[in-house]
Amino acid sequence: MTPEEIINRALSQGRDRLSEHESKELLAAFGVPVCREVLARTPEEAAASAATLGFPVAVKACGAEISHKSEQSLVALSLKTEPEVREAAARLLDADGADSVIVAEMVSGSRELLLGLVRDLQFGPCVMAGAGGVLTEVLDDVAFRMAPTARPDIEDMLDSLACRPMLSAFRGQAAADRDALADVVAAIGKVAEAFPQVSEIDVNPVIITKSGQIVAVDALVVLERSAPAVAGKISGKQS
Repeated sequence: MTPEEIINRALSQGRDRLSEHESKELLAAFGVPVCREVLARTPEEAAASAATLGFPVAVKACGAEISHKSEQSLVALSLKTEPEVREAAARLLDADGADSVIVAEMVSGSRELLLGLVRDLQFGPCVMAGAGGVLTEVLDDVAFRMAPTARPDIEDMLDSLACRPMLSAFRGQAAADRDALADVVAAIGKVAEAFPQVSEIDVNPVIITKSGQIVAVDALVVLERSAPAVAGKISGKQS
């Protein structure tokens, strides 16, 4: 589906958010690198998808009203066999609000970031970056810049973070690809520019792999429910 179709379908259904899978589809259309994943609606589909992706995999409950999956035990990680995937998918499909499961590749990396966007009443759309994963609420290490954001401002935002040392090489891990990371921040800002219907974007965690690659493994896009449908077609990836 195109970004316009994803947003318009959600608005037509009276939803104020996209599912995780829809959110990542939208972001990927703007150039955000997301993990490889497949949406499955039965345990058998999930097992077949896992075999295609290659083990190990993660299986997550998916639905427009589902958020905070880890806290609700709606995620199964590092599954290595089709029977494990079937069992996990059967359990997660029974969760309240789940209409499918995401079968995703396991992305390896110990460094995690939060990237996203909020619409401030005074400043308008603002991109954000900070410590991700379980550290988001513990450290409260987040910086903001108004969008659209010039590359020097993005670099300055990243350098202002207390967690910035993890962007450098350490303990056998390559330095984060700063150009790719800045591209992701810029792309998130462009989503807000293209779609005033988007009120918030939360991409957490964004994993920095051992080789320094940037991969988004979870995302949530929140919509302004009263916003009008998207008119016309807006291109995704932009320079």
